[in-house]
Amino acid sequence: MPGDRNLGVAMDFSPSSKNALKWAIDNLVDDGDTLYLININSNSLDESRNKLWAESGCPLIPLDEFKDPEILKNYGVKVDAEVLDMLDTISRQKKVRVVSKLYWGGDAREKLLDAVQDLKLDSLVMGSRGLGTVQRILLGSVSTYVMANAPCPVTIVKDKH
Repeated sequence: MPGDRNLGVAMDFSPSSKNALKWAIDNLVDDGDTLYLININSNSLDESRNKLWAESGCPLIPLDEFKDPEILKNYGVKVDAEVLDMLDTISRQKKVRVVSKLYWGGDAREKLLDAVQDLKLDSLVMGSRGLGTVQRILLGSVSTYVMANAPCPVTIVKDKH
C-alpha cells in the first residue's frame, strides 16, 4: 500500500540512472514511502573498509548526510547536484524518507540482488544502458539479469531518444 513501501533506484549517476530516478519520483514514489538510492562501486575504496562492507555494503546514509560533500568523499562518491536536488525536493514535497546504500566490488548484478533482499525492497527501478545486440550477448545486461532474478517487481526505464 502506498506510504509504507521500500522502493529502490539503482544509481551510478549516469544519464540513464538519473532518468530512472526521475521516472520513479514522477510515477512510483508516494507520500511516506522510503526511497533507497543504491550505488554499486566496482572500485575498492579502502582495503579494510572494503573488506568490512564487502558483503553487506555500508551503513545506511540518510539524505542529510548524503548531501554533505565531505561524507560523500569519504565513501568515494562524487557529488551530483542534479541528483541531490531531485532527492531533496521529493523528501520535502512527498515526505519521503531518502536513504543511500553503497556497495563495493563484485558483480553489480549480484550486488543489486543482495540490495533487494537486504533492504526488503517492494520494487526496484533501473535505467537501461541501451547496449546493442552484440554487446548485450557478449557482456550480458545487468538490467535483464536483475529483472529475471529479483524477488520483487523491477522497472527498467529506457533512455529518451
